Amino acid sequence: MFGLDAEITMTDEEFRLIRDLVYSHCGLFFDTDATYLLEKRLAKRLQFHQLAGFRDYYHFLKYNRKKDQELADIMDVLTTNETYFFRESFQLKAFTDEIIPEIREAKLKSGDRSLRIWSAGCSSGEEPYTIAMLLLEMGGFAGWNVEIVGTDISQRVIQQARKGLYGKSSFRVTDDTYIRRYFTEQDGMHRVNEKVRELVTISHLNLLDSNRIALLGRMDAIFCRNVIIYFDQAARRTVIDSFHRTLRDGGYLLLGHSESLMNISTAFTLRHLRSDMVYQKPQPAGAGGRP
Repeated sequence: MFGLDAEITMTDEEFRLIRDLVYSHCGLFFDTDATYLLEKRLAKRLQFHQLAGFRDYYHFLKYNRKKDQELADIMDVLTTNETYFFRESFQLKAFTDEIIPEIREAKLKSGDRSLRIWSAGCSSGEEPYTIAMLLLEMGGFAGWNVEIVGTDISQRVIQQARKGLYGKSSFRVTDDTYIRRYFTEQDGMHRVNEKVRELVTISHLNLLDSNRIALLGRMDAIFCRNVIIYFDQAARRTVIDSFHRTLRDGGYLLLGHSESLMNISTAFTLRHLRSDMVYQKPQPAGAGGRP
């Protein structure tokens, strides 16, 4: 039986095998200098399955009948899910002051009373609930079908998001007005109120699963902030291409401030708004509206 205190090291070959398998599953890419990180984060999985080494673990991931569940479980181990409400305020200001009014105006002209927004890589739910609160504050959507879809590859954070229960660290930049208006105190934490939750759907999704993404339907805006930094160039292109197909013409893609589409895609227009720069899927020629 594998000793719980044993120090198991990962060879270069084992690192490449496991790294490539994880990459093919979800697009997460680890450089060779991440060997120690992968070794330490996966060591407990060896203990859990009572495996003698990382080669055995690779075979488990490759051939065991529980391999799919294990790959899902280790996403919780390998991904960082640090987030909080109202993150990147300049971008959110651009969203409420310019993006949403523009989308709403175009839809009113076409008679479309739907608004669909995707939070891709939503972690524990702070982002989609933030979007919902902002829309409720704006008003002007009575009688509309408003849907905010939050997805993540980690089952653990999805369960947190569905509970909608948050501690102090999630509110580090949240104005007290929002806390009073949209949360209920519970056992020293705060639960998102129903009027916010009813706008948000949380589900499991691998961003490399183009078939599942196609089932989401068209979106007016996609938030994918601080997610593609974990992907290599090929996986980034795959994900961004999926976003382009999913967005309606004229729809918006909002990335994290450290991310850009440089050397990834030329299919989007970079819009310089008053508060921030964001990407927009161009309207087809002759369709009218902004490019």
